[in-house]
Amino acid sequence: MMGKQKKQEGLFSYSVQLESRIPAQHYLRKIKKALDLSFVRAEVQEVYGYNGNESVDPEVIVKLMALLFLDDISSERELLRMLPYRLDYLWFLDYGLDDAIPDHSVLSKARRRWGEAVFCELFITTIRRCYEQGLVGGDKLFADSRLVDANASCDSVVKGSPALIAELRKRYLRESAKLAEEVAALKAELSGAEGSAGRGAVNAGLFSRTDPDSAVVRQGKQPARPRYKHHRAVDSRCGVITAVATTPGGVAEGQVLGALLEQHRENTGRVLETVVGDSHYGTVENYRMCAEQGITAHLKDLSAGQKPRREGQFGEDRFAYDAGREAYVCPAGKALRRSSAKPEKGAHEYRAGRKVCQDCRLRDQCTENQNGRSLLRYDDQEVIDRARAEAKSEAGARDLRERQTKMEGSFGDAANNHGLKRSRWRGLIWQQVQNYLIATCQNLRILIANWLGKNSGAVIQRIESRLIGLRARVWVKFFGYWALRLGPA
Repeated sequence: MMGKQKKQEGLFSYSVQLESRIPAQHYLRKIKKALDLSFVRAEVQEVYGYNGNESVDPEVIVKLMALLFLDDISSERELLRMLPYRLDYLWFLDYGLDDAIPDHSVLSKARRRWGEAVFCELFITTIRRCYEQGLVGGDKLFADSRLVDANASCDSVVKGSPALIAELRKRYLRESAKLAEEVAALKAELSGAEGSAGRGAVNAGLFSRTDPDSAVVRQGKQPARPRYKHHRAVDSRCGVITAVATTPGGVAEGQVLGALLEQHRENTGRVLETVVGDSHYGTVENYRMCAEQGITAHLKDLSAGQKPRREGQFGEDRFAYDAGREAYVCPAGKALRRSSAKPEKGAHEYRAGRKVCQDCRLRDQCTENQNGRSLLRYDDQEVIDRARAEAKSEAGARDLRERQTKMEGSFGDAANNHGLKRSRWRGLIWQQVQNYLIATCQNLRILIANWLGKNSGAVIQRIESRLIGLRARVWVKFFGYWALRLGPA
């Protein structure tokens, strides 16, 4: 007999158990099992008093912030609006069907009260869990960055002289400091070398009134607009993000590499052997830094992509250095001798002299400078040459190809699934919080997708040792075969 649903509202229900309604393979079950938030209460206890209204559990707030980026929900208001009818969210937060749902303002108030430290610790916690599962090698690192649109429109941009814009920026920060104490620390951070370099080098005459911390920069063929730059370092084994940094959009990638390497060492406790990056990282300063720290620098040479001053002009590779004479020898056989020091670059300039170049038969192919051709040689040129050669080696080319796949995949996943394309909040410190949360979500997804189980680290090491043993046995059989064929010498 065909049945018909009877519409009747039940007054009470004593048999609803959220635990039984969440599938065993649900991703939130795995995340809840993998994520340890016991540190949160101790991290934020100093910002809470001992009397007054009782707050929402800090662990619940962190879980809500994680859900916001795990499922790329449009806003905190939307997250709390949909919470009552998402049984999996209620179960993840340890809420019951009849528990009161907090207001969305709880999340923004908690962020302002806590600052970024608790979210940084949350990110580091996911790295540790991935390391315990054998998903972090720690010896090879890929670095890259991506521009992120600030939460500010192009209409908010003011144009003026660099001096006027600098003063206007200070006044905006001063007014903001009256409303939030965190901006004082932000102001000190923005006045550092990286922030100043980013604002001074790119569009110093443009300023966003809505988000003063951002920099107005162009991305590809898109028009210039307020943007931040998200820097990250990804481990080579499984793509776990081990370091993140946030700067205004005008900061060059090469200036942040040292901070990423230091953060990677602190977060993983491993000795880094190789760092891989594109030409934005292939600067002389980074080659020196890697040499001092004993790191193999597979950083594509920045100078190799720079165009010559004139088509057909002799490149620096046409000039041979004579160590005995401490001079360069040009294609015409003339000597370029040391002329002046460049202490800010740790280098010396070499020149042939005005008269030598004026009388040279190859002048048109060499230089248009009235003072003659000049070259710059660094005091540690041998170290830099070795690093450049290492980047061009077969191993370096292989790592650069792998870097492109790993980094494009990491940034693509963050942009498409976790909201990296645009800032949710305004201010450098809150953009850093957003980047911590996005990296946390990506690491958690890598962690729960670990099909090797709890002993994955031991399994990976066992697989690697077997591959090495197999390779050794192949070579033994190869040499043994030819030894029998050739016979005794």
